[in-house]
Amino acid sequence: MRSFHVGGAEIGAERLCILAGPCVVESEEMCFEVASRLKSACEARGLPLIFKASYRKANRSSASSFEGLPLAQALSVLGRVRHELGIPVLTDVHAESEIEAAAEVADVLQIPAFLSRQTALLAAAARTGLAVNVKKGQFLAPDDMANVVEKLVAAGCDRLMLTERGTSFGYHDLVVDMRGLVTMRELNWPVVYDATHSLQKPGGRESGGDRRFAFPLMRAAVACGIDGLFFETHPDPPRAKSDAATQLPLALAESFLDEALRVRETVATSPHA
Repeated sequence: MRSFHVGGAEIGAERLCILAGPCVVESEEMCFEVASRLKSACEARGLPLIFKASYRKANRSSASSFEGLPLAQALSVLGRVRHELGIPVLTDVHAESEIEAAAEVADVLQIPAFLSRQTALLAAAARTGLAVNVKKGQFLAPDDMANVVEKLVAAGCDRLMLTERGTSFGYHDLVVDMRGLVTMRELNWPVVYDATHSLQKPGGRESGGDRRFAFPLMRAAVACGIDGLFFETHPDPPRAKSDAATQLPLALAESFLDEALRVRETVATSPHA
């Protein structure tokens, strides 16, 4: 398994890397609250942290849904979190035209699941020299991610992650096939499990979901073997401007991390690990 550093965070090593934060930059105050709490929680547990927040939500169910703050304002918030708190930052990019601005404040560029086959977007992200995280499309099989890896490597990317976030299961639902985590890890790049987007029920007037399953599915993913754990968290999820049904309450973040560590330690001591 390849490993690499993103800022002070090592990915693909023995320690589980945490990629977490709110779904979208709603305000500077909220981002700093979440980032500070996550930083303290991860430092206390010896876990590397990459702070995640989208500066814009391009893929929304409804035209009336919140898409984000003005671009410069949202990117400025992410830049301040990165520099003032000393945390590496991950954010989504949706178009080639956005990559240059996002790369100025981010350590990791994330390709959203619906765009995971977009060759030009993958190549443009790779050419920045930053680490790239690709969400596996809900419509892709795990072994299809070999093509994604090939595109990124051909464009010069030498730090990449692949993230499982559920597979389309009929209309308005997702299912997580844990075999996919094993299959993607066989590509020899770090694999991340997205514990909150995997809970979505996409479509309709707005995407729904069921956060009841966050803990059990996370336990299963950690037991299967992952290099990173991704989750979105918010101080007050019902009032979140995006993914209100699936973001974890910030108050549960520490117990979520503790549960992941317990499972990881149990598996590590198993004779069949």
